[in-house]
Amino acid sequence: MAQQRGYRPETIHSRLGEEFFDEVEAARFPKHELRYRNDRWAARVGLGDLDDAKWLDHFGRFEPLVDGFSTPLSLRYHGHQFRNYNPEIGDGRGFLFAQLRDAEDDRLLDLATKGSGQTPWSRTGDGRLTLKGGVREVLATAMLEALGVYTSKSFSLVETGEALTRGDEPSPTRSSVLVRLGHSHIRFGTFQRQAFFEANENLRKLVDHSIEHYYPQLDGPGESLPVANHRVASLLHEIVLVSAELAASWMVAGFVHGVLNTDNLNITGESFDYGPYRFLPTLDPRFTAAYFDQTGLYAYGRQPEAVAWNLNRLAETLLGIEEKDALIEALEAFNPAFNAAYCRRTIERLGLAAPSRDGETWQLNQGDADFANAVYAFLHESQLGFEQFFFDWYGGEASAERAGRSPSAEKYEGEVFDAFRGGLGRYVIAQNAALDHAYFARSEPCTLLIDEIESIWAAIAERDDWTLFEAKLEQVDEMRTALAGTR
Repeated sequence: MAQQRGYRPETIHSRLGEEFFDEVEAARFPKHELRYRNDRWAARVGLGDLDDAKWLDHFGRFEPLVDGFSTPLSLRYHGHQFRNYNPEIGDGRGFLFAQLRDAEDDRLLDLATKGSGQTPWSRTGDGRLTLKGGVREVLATAMLEALGVYTSKSFSLVETGEALTRGDEPSPTRSSVLVRLGHSHIRFGTFQRQAFFEANENLRKLVDHSIEHYYPQLDGPGESLPVANHRVASLLHEIVLVSAELAASWMVAGFVHGVLNTDNLNITGESFDYGPYRFLPTLDPRFTAAYFDQTGLYAYGRQPEAVAWNLNRLAETLLGIEEKDALIEALEAFNPAFNAAYCRRTIERLGLAAPSRDGETWQLNQGDADFANAVYAFLHESQLGFEQFFFDWYGGEASAERAGRSPSAEKYEGEVFDAFRGGLGRYVIAQNAALDHAYFARSEPCTLLIDEIESIWAAIAERDDWTLFEAKLEQVDEMRTALAGTR
C-alpha cells in the first residue's frame, strides 16, 4: 500500500508489552466478498483512496498497513460476565489490526476485528462471525452514530465463504469478518486482568499509558487534578464522567446494549461490540435485548446501574496503587454526571436549547430535570413510538403543526402531555436545528426495530438481496445529516 494523504499510522499499543497481548495470525478464508466499506470514515483516516482490491487485501486478508503492526495483537483481559468473574477470556475472535490518527482531531484510533479467526483466548470457539452478526453491527453503529451516541464505527464487512454452525439461529449460516474503527480497546477488563495477577507495576504502566494517550490533561500539576494530588483516582474520575455520558446517550437514544459486562466497556466511554442489541419500540424500563438475560440484569432501565457497577469493579483494580478514599471520591461523580447528561441530551434530541445564560457552561437545574421527567412520563403513559415522538416534536413548538399531522397525533393530548408541552416554553430552537431538512418532510422517522433487522437479513439470506440493507443505511445517513447540527 502506498502512503496516502492524511494517513498517519501508529503502533502505540505494542509499547505496553507482552503482558497485554499475544501476536496472532488472521484466519485464511475461502472467499473475500466486500459487503460494506465506510468511505466517510476511511477518508477521515487517510484510507479513502484504497480501491476494493487493496481494501480486501488489508481488511479481508489482513496484510499489514504501511508502518503499522507487522503482526496483529490479540488483547488480553478478564471480565465480569453477568456479574460472574471470568479469568479465561480475552480477544477470542478478534485482534487489534492497526492504529492510526484521526485527521480531524488527532485522536488515536484503533482498527480491530471481529470474526478474524482463533486466538489463544478462543477456548472452544471457532473465532468466526456470522454474516448476520456483521450486518447487525453495521446497522447498529450507523444508527447510534446518527443519534449522537459515541460509538465505534463499522469500517468494513467482508463475507468470507464459510458455513458456520450456531445454536441460536438456523445452521449452517454464512460467515463474515468485521473491522471496527474505535477510539480505544483498553477495557475495564484490561485492568482487571492485571489486578487479578496482583501486577501493580503493570497497572501503573497501564495508568500511565492511558493518561499519556487518552487523558493528557491529567499530566498537569497535582493540585489541579479532578481528585487533587491523586493521579490514578483522577484517571478513574475522567472514565466515570465519559461512562456516565455514554449511559445517558443510550437511554436518550432508546438503545439497549444487551451485554454490559466489564469487558464491553472501555476507558474512553465509547460504545462497542453489538450482539443482541435492540432499540425500544416504546418506552419500557424492563425491556431486554438478550434472550439469555432471564433476570433483566441489563434491561433498558437498568443500564445506568450496570455501568456504575462496572465502574466500581474498575475502581477495585486500582486499590493496590491508589488510596481508597480518593477512588470513592472519583466514583461519586457518576450520578450527577449521568443526571446532567440525561437531561441535556433529552433537550438536544428535541432540537432545543436553553436561552443564553450569559455565556455560562450549561448546568443542570431543576427546571431542566422536571422537563426531562415530563418527556419520559408522557412516553411511558402513551406508549407511542419512541422514535416517532422525538421526530414529531423536534424543534418544539415550531413543529406543533407537523406533529398534528403525525400518525400518532391523537395521542398528543391529556394531562401528562400538557406537562411536557408546557415545558417547551423554557427552550428555544437550537441554533443549528435544520427543520427544513428533507428528513422532516417525512411522516415517520427512520427506525431500526428488530422486525426491520430481521426483514433485512431475510432478504440477504433467502435471495442474496442487499437492497433493503443499502436502503436502510441511506435512510440512517439522511437522519444523521438532519440531526448533526444540534449536537
